[in-house]
Amino acid sequence: MALLAVLLPLLMLGVVLALGRYEDLLLPRDPDEADRPEGAALGH
Repeated sequence: MALLAVLLPLLMLGVVLALGRYEDLLLPRDPDEADRPEGAALGH
């Protein structure tokens, strides 16, 4: 049980990181979106 308590959070972290990478591949950002302030995206 102690092994499960150590491995399960590491496995969950790996899944979250993998889903983040998958999202970046699936929905690429526009090149100019990264250096634009958040207010500019809303038209302010």
